[in-house]
Amino acid sequence: MSTTPLEGAARPAEAVNAEIRALLERTRRRLSDVERGEYEELLREYAAAVRAGVATAA
Repeated sequence: MSTTPLEGAARPAEAVNAEIRALLERTRRRLSDVERGEYEELLREYAAAVRAGVATAA
C-alpha cells in the first residue's frame, strides 16, 4: 500500500522514486490491478514532486 501524504505535505522525488523501485523490485512480474493502481498513484506523486522541485529551483 502506498504511503501517499496528504495534499500540501509532498515527499521529495527521491523518496517517491525509491518507493516505485521497491514496488517493481517486489513484484518482478506483471503488476496486478491493485499494484498497477499503486504504481500510477506513485507516478503522479513523483511528477508533482519533480514539478515542485523545478519551481523551487527557478
